[in-house]
Amino acid sequence: MARQPDDKAAAKFSSEDSALVRELALLLDETSLTEIEIERAGLRLRVARNISVAATMPMQMAAAPAALPAAAVAAAPAAADLSKHPGAVTSPMVGTAYWAPEPGAKPFIEVGSKVSVGQTLLIIEAMKTMNQIPSPRAGTVTQIVIEDGQPVEYGEPLVIIE
Repeated sequence: MARQPDDKAAAKFSSEDSALVRELALLLDETSLTEIEIERAGLRLRVARNISVAATMPMQMAAAPAALPAAAVAAAPAAADLSKHPGAVTSPMVGTAYWAPEPGAKPFIEVGSKVSVGQTLLIIEAMKTMNQIPSPRAGTVTQIVIEDGQPVEYGEPLVIIE
């Protein structure tokens, strides 16, 4: 959640704002969206969820809202280390990564797959466009870093090829 750096605005954060956050979080669950952002009356609010982090947490921890940011922070250094791996294939754009050309289809690659230069590793949906991510080198897929349907950032490691 981002706010304008205004002392008056900080003082105005109220239970009404907290109720708005809760309402938006419920809307995320109801609509299966991963992120909602609104701006009104000088208040800019973004509510998002990281599906891959929530899916790996035990049910009793998932109920605690404070557990999510700690898990996300713990996952960030591991991803940063993988981006320096010499066999890392990083995301060329921001979007949503998919392992297969369509839901229910066979994935483009699996751990242990032999790939050649130019072979499609996965696709990233950005602005309603499906972008094929080609292999920059030949080798064996040793790790798939991202989950199917996961939002990815520019430069984020996707796959390790050795």
